[in-house]
Amino acid sequence: MTSTTSSALRTAPQQVSTSRERMRSAIQAAGMLPVLVLLAVGFHLLGGYRFLSGQNLSIVAQQAAINIVLASGMTFVILTGGIDLSVGSILAASAMGGLIVSLMHGFGFLAIPACLFVGLLIGAINGVLIAGIRIPPFIATLGTLTAVRGIARLMGGDRTVFNADLPYAWIGNDGIAITSTLVIPWLAVIALLVVVASWFVLRRTVLGVHIYAVGGNPSAARLSGVRVGAVLMFVYCLSGLLAGLGGVMSSARLYAANGLQLGQSYELDAIAAVILGGTSFVGGIGSIWGTLVGGLMIAVLTNGLVLVGVSDIWQFIVKGLVIIIAVALDRFRQPAART
Repeated sequence: MTSTTSSALRTAPQQVSTSRERMRSAIQAAGMLPVLVLLAVGFHLLGGYRFLSGQNLSIVAQQAAINIVLASGMTFVILTGGIDLSVGSILAASAMGGLIVSLMHGFGFLAIPACLFVGLLIGAINGVLIAGIRIPPFIATLGTLTAVRGIARLMGGDRTVFNADLPYAWIGNDGIAITSTLVIPWLAVIALLVVVASWFVLRRTVLGVHIYAVGGNPSAARLSGVRVGAVLMFVYCLSGLLAGLGGVMSSARLYAANGLQLGQSYELDAIAAVILGGTSFVGGIGSIWGTLVGGLMIAVLTNGLVLVGVSDIWQFIVKGLVIIIAVALDRFRQPAART
């Protein structure tokens, strides 16, 4: 056997291994995107070729927007190894604050700042409880979930607050017309801007590096000079602020807010979107683009099941099973799952 042949035989396995690694990296980078595409195509075929119409895609984008905004804030929190169960209640309280201010003569222009301030304030309270007093995130935000829901009900006198002349209603009901049937809702534009800004913070700033470091190993991050408490304070304030933005979006769409019903279970959809997007529950691993795909998957499931004619009861069952299967497959793809 010549030296050339021997060298070629040694090189061949290396090339195969390199090709496999490239393919594995490509699959991991794609994440849940292929599943999203398959769901969209499947619902289009089963739903009488209506799903991929311009009008329906606009509806899907509108339905996904609020969850994507909440899930963006949740991504920051989960990347640090935490959880925020209070975002649905914060959304309700923020929306209620915005509606109340909008009804005050001469102060309507302060409605959106009021929503954002309420969200930021409650997020800061979560941050103090978790980073300052060191209450476990699950317990702290479970407490604020209940307390803030009660505050939201008190703010409106336990009734629905309505404003037919809401000054920012255009956010929830208008959009950018691309064609006669395809309109990009302002809600979707806001959600995309939030995702882009989140990506910039996570991938292009020192703060983003610190967030991943805290989620990966808080003790090592602290020894490396990372101000863990400040990072935790930031992510919970951001989560509250984005929940406040969700309150703006929800109230703009409905012209109303209700402390009891608005935002119910939104935290579960936000967490599902983050986990579907590949972010690890233990922290330190994940991306905001994955969260975007996860949020779209939930909206596609909800809209597609309605188009296909699945009953409300079975929609819950199918959505739950699809989320479990999708996450299980995604975890199986990861290298850690095979070690």
